[in-house]
Amino acid sequence: MDQALIKKFFDGNIGDPFSVLGARPTHRNGRSGVLFRVYLPTATKVEVLITEDISLPLEPQGPPSEPSGHLFEGFYEGAYEYGPYMIRSEYGRGSQPVVFYDAYSFMPVLGELDLFLWNQGNHYRIYHKLGAHPMVHQDVKGTHFAVWAPSAKKVCLVGDKNQWDGRRLPMRPRGASGVWELFAPHFGSGDLYKFEITTQAGDLLIKADPLGFAMEMRPKNASKVYDLNKYTWNDSKWLYERSKTNFLTSPMSIYEMHLGSWKRHKDGTWLTYREIADELVPYLTEMGFNWVEMMPISEFPFDASWGYQVTGYYAVTSRYGTPDDFRYLVDRCHQAGIGVILDWVPAHFPRDSFALEYFDGTHLYEHADPRQGAHSDWGTLVFNYGRNEVKNFLVANALFFVDEYHIDGLRVDAVASMIYLDYSRKEGEWIPNKYGGRENLEAIEMLKTLNTKLYELFPGTMTIAEESTAFPAVSRPVHLGGLGFMFKWNMGWMHDMLDFMSKDPIYRRYNMERLTFALLYAFHENFCLPLSHDEVVYGKRSLFDKMPGDYWRKCANLRLLLGYMFAEPGKKLLFMGGEFGQINEWDHASQLSWDLLARPQHQGLKAFTADLNRLYSSEPALFELDYDWRGFEWVDFRDSDSTVISFLRRGRDPAETILFVFNFTPVPRDFYRLGVPQAGFWSELINSDSRVYGGSDVGLGGGRHTDPIPAHGKPQSLELTLPPLGFLALKVR
Repeated sequence: MDQALIKKFFDGNIGDPFSVLGARPTHRNGRSGVLFRVYLPTATKVEVLITEDISLPLEPQGPPSEPSGHLFEGFYEGAYEYGPYMIRSEYGRGSQPVVFYDAYSFMPVLGELDLFLWNQGNHYRIYHKLGAHPMVHQDVKGTHFAVWAPSAKKVCLVGDKNQWDGRRLPMRPRGASGVWELFAPHFGSGDLYKFEITTQAGDLLIKADPLGFAMEMRPKNASKVYDLNKYTWNDSKWLYERSKTNFLTSPMSIYEMHLGSWKRHKDGTWLTYREIADELVPYLTEMGFNWVEMMPISEFPFDASWGYQVTGYYAVTSRYGTPDDFRYLVDRCHQAGIGVILDWVPAHFPRDSFALEYFDGTHLYEHADPRQGAHSDWGTLVFNYGRNEVKNFLVANALFFVDEYHIDGLRVDAVASMIYLDYSRKEGEWIPNKYGGRENLEAIEMLKTLNTKLYELFPGTMTIAEESTAFPAVSRPVHLGGLGFMFKWNMGWMHDMLDFMSKDPIYRRYNMERLTFALLYAFHENFCLPLSHDEVVYGKRSLFDKMPGDYWRKCANLRLLLGYMFAEPGKKLLFMGGEFGQINEWDHASQLSWDLLARPQHQGLKAFTADLNRLYSSEPALFELDYDWRGFEWVDFRDSDSTVISFLRRGRDPAETILFVFNFTPVPRDFYRLGVPQAGFWSELINSDSRVYGGSDVGLGGGRHTDPIPAHGKPQSLELTLPPLGFLALKVR
């Protein structure tokens, strides 16, 4: 082997290691044969096993003290059937020989079409190709590794199977695609690995796999080989029913939760995914929630980020178990008729050096210009949505969770920060788009692609946007000019409601517009009404503690708040603990205060929430026309003196009509008359002041007959007794 080639190899300038290592036909001294080259640092003796009976000793190409002394070469004369071959090596006196397949005796795994589609940004199942995949290749069991690092000078696979020695397994570059791959026959499920990347400047970067399916428990951060092909699902009935369901006209009561702080063991350690499943599914069934939304479960290093600073986009966090353990949790939910929504974070990623930042020595996933590539608020980086492969990485990641984990929906975090270039930036801190505007055209296109491909490839799934501005048509189809989300969080409603309910009742009469304003735009989008985790942390206090008054009034106000959310048009979302009146702010480092359920007031709140869910899911008036003006009608929103609001909810059938009356003061209202559209006996469906819920039991004793007295533009009316800080739901029988 000539010394110039040896130098290029050891300087990392050889490009493709397969051009030097492995087996290749050659002639030597006029004879035809095969040249074998193997690079094994620290090896003292190396031979190729040609057949079961024939071995070929390889000779070092330099003294042991030189790097070339670990490059072994041998010539085999005669015919040879090319394919995977084994090596036997020794590492010093007294060591046992090691026998293994040579990684450089295998053909590439990735096809040209895979690489083309990836570079075009259209390989929506790229997670089947990049990353680490246990497989049988050329009749040999091992793991195929592939990573995108187009500006790297050299990429090596390092892990516990090669003592994290970057010299041992340099990877094969796949032309101009920027992808490097290697089939490693001695790596398998459970093995740890990373990629050692040599930059064009000669620096070494040690990176976790962007498409790895599992990672070590923090603070460690190596990727872990995991086979996703072994779990047996039992949710085929759910998936079939899901594909036929119109969520817009179906009840959706969503329980938002943080897996690590819902419940814990007595010693304070986390429950596993399987333990959570065994406790959560019966609880959600008991409470009547038919959806659960989990805060981010993609791997993240910092507990206090709650999962919103992701370092392993394709790896479910190891905090609670394995990928198959998480699948068990999803499976159990589906078997119980509970849909699963994941919080997904494509808006930004953290600056952890082992992850996506400056991945191949360039700003690969992020913009180089901080005016485009940095979030000063969060100290994070912004994806370069205009780069084909980055867009593909994100869209495929969303599809991955739906495909491999049977997730039913994605709540997309921080959409406003994605679609506006000047989000939380001062003048001069952002760059306008090509038309001079503030819209991030590339991010908008990525979101449209995501929603289009999701509904195309996985009918019956959904996306929900956390979008806090008035950007138009967020939840309208892409072909009609929208972003394509199915739902949008109504952040304005949440802030207005909490502001109103936190006021002392004596001042509420002056702020009634807080209750009614959301109905001015309620049908512009497909809204979800959230009472989310964001409102019960960082000094904002729990829902219970936001409510004014003494203990009894706090409970009554919280029932009133929850009742108003369930009565208004839109899907419902409640963060864990709100259902039973968690008193303390949410703390990610400890479980909810389940001991509160020993108190009758909190048992009453829990029973009330369960009854609200049952009422909601059983009455078509509360969900069939959620996004249609015909499903809602004010009765009276002008009675600020009494601080009483009343409205009708309707289903498609006119007989499916419910009257809601809310009294936002602690004063009972006797002889309160309201017009209704139909004569008859209006039955009390729910009374938030019932003694069962911890109330004072002021109400109608079951219902009221109408009087032929016109009121509020209706020919019939009811004379009601309104409970203090309570509401009634009535339906004609």
